[in-house]
Amino acid sequence: MNLTLDYTDCQKIIGDVTISGSKSESNRLLILQQLYPQIGIDNLSDSDDTRHLKAALLNSTDTVDIGHAGTAMRFLTAYFSTQRGRNIRLTGSQRMQNRPIKILVDALRNLGANIKYTDKEGYPPLLIKGKELFNNAIRIDGNVSSQYLSALLLIAPKLKQGLHLNLIGEVTSRPYLQMTLSLLQRLGIRYSWEDNSINVLPKEEVKPINITVESDWSSASYFYSLVALSKESTIKLSSFKKDSLQGDSVLVSIYKKFGVETVFEIDSIRIIKSTKLKIQNLNLNLVNAPDLTQTIAVTCFGLGIACSLTGLHTLKIKETDRLVALKTELEKLGAEVVITKDSLSLKPAQRINPNIKIATYKDHRMAMAFAPLSLKVPLVIEEADVVSKSYPRFWADLKKVLN
Repeated sequence: MNLTLDYTDCQKIIGDVTISGSKSESNRLLILQQLYPQIGIDNLSDSDDTRHLKAALLNSTDTVDIGHAGTAMRFLTAYFSTQRGRNIRLTGSQRMQNRPIKILVDALRNLGANIKYTDKEGYPPLLIKGKELFNNAIRIDGNVSSQYLSALLLIAPKLKQGLHLNLIGEVTSRPYLQMTLSLLQRLGIRYSWEDNSINVLPKEEVKPINITVESDWSSASYFYSLVALSKESTIKLSSFKKDSLQGDSVLVSIYKKFGVETVFEIDSIRIIKSTKLKIQNLNLNLVNAPDLTQTIAVTCFGLGIACSLTGLHTLKIKETDRLVALKTELEKLGAEVVITKDSLSLKPAQRINPNIKIATYKDHRMAMAFAPLSLKVPLVIEEADVVSKSYPRFWADLKKVLN
């Protein structure tokens, strides 16, 4: 489905949007709920990724296909390796079969897991024979995808001796690790994190608890971009907290530079275009919030300001190579972009080419990040239904606040 967007006549944006639960929190809690059935979950994400993960956990067959859901692939690899007596073939889409998983598999094998590659070494599909894991210590690079590390931390309290995780070198994506550990703590699971050493103690059972998932800050980012690119706007978003576990809540301080104010209310936020642009050149290290890269780069382009974004090394192994995809699509619109393996630089744009078709590369964030540019020029989003991966109602919610 291609979608033509033209909101260039929109003078004022106002409306209320309810965003479903955080995909990151939801997926972690679903794994923990399988390990500890005493957990109840409210406001679960309605994303494809979460639905795939939930279906996989309920699947009683010997083959589990998680499609494009990268988080599900990582978390399930660890989870199924601990399920004694189950033999699972874990696979996914063609793109998923080209996303590396060797680092996680090696770590699990060091714990005693029985995992084999059924095709290409280092990549899914995987054949996992669940068993009890007796080892409890791993050394692993700290700059790998946080999903690898969180996958290990989620199963840690169910290991006989818990888990000692020794992170080598710089630790990236700290907020996602802290989110995982904070959820463990809410369940009464004890842990320590000192320097580059994380220790999680074993816990056989937890007390009954009901957890409400906070709404997804990554999904909120597209409305922040919309407000930044608008002339006048006020949008209310539910349900968000000031003391969020999500690293992408850094949006509040980043978009203040674009003249967007955030007002925290009871269980919601109000984002307002309150001032004119405060900067002409944005320099950010997004190592702790890489999923905001596409949104921020497009915002800067739409506002005609330069940006230099670093800490982006994990973007090359997402749904697509997001740095290459961003460069390609921004240049079609008239941008000047330079990328390296872990950075993106954008020069100030003098104009935006209209009626460009934006390719999405089966990447939900490409579709949603470019949508706010329709306030500036008409454009076409190709394969627009890809947004279902994380935010199925996105186009309806966008239309709601722009009409």
